[in-house]
Amino acid sequence: MATDTSTRDSLDDLYGDEGKAELIAGRIVHQMPTGDLPSSAAFEIAVSLRSHTKASNHGKAYTDGVGYAVPELPSGRESFSPDASLYDGPPPPNPMRFIEGAPKFAAEVRSENDYGAAAEVEMAAKRVDYFAAGTEVVWDVDPEAKTVAKYTANAPVQPTTYHSGEVADAEPAVPGWRISVDEIFAG
Repeated sequence: MATDTSTRDSLDDLYGDEGKAELIAGRIVHQMPTGDLPSSAAFEIAVSLRSHTKASNHGKAYTDGVGYAVPELPSGRESFSPDASLYDGPPPPNPMRFIEGAPKFAAEVRSENDYGAAAEVEMAAKRVDYFAAGTEVVWDVDPEAKTVAKYTANAPVQPTTYHSGEVADAEPAVPGWRISVDEIFAG
């Protein structure tokens, strides 16, 4: 009789792992480092978001690299690491560890491998996970098309798409915050 010796990875395993990764279905899924344009776009979003949160005293903005731990979702996902985000819940008990709970707003900036049919399926599934965890707004930021698609928990498959010359928002998750699409991609 064969014995299953496989083990599930945990958040503790993820803490000890090098590089950007998320915990999905009991395994650590690594994410590739990104290039200049996606990284610059994520940074522009995070800087603008931080300026807004400081001025409005509404939540806390984070850049790429922060981890959010969530109760296991139906997909098996237990964590997120968005490219830019806003969190407005209580601070983590251990500030050196992941934030417990989902971001209120998450921006996912596409990198080189985030295009094509398979990538679209993965990105749609990740948005489903975000909304199941309690995130209110998710941006799909496309550096090639220079667009921002805003998905909300109330309309998870009907995005509002912002183009060059337009100003994007993250309502209702981030009241009053706006950033021009051109500013996002100016970096």
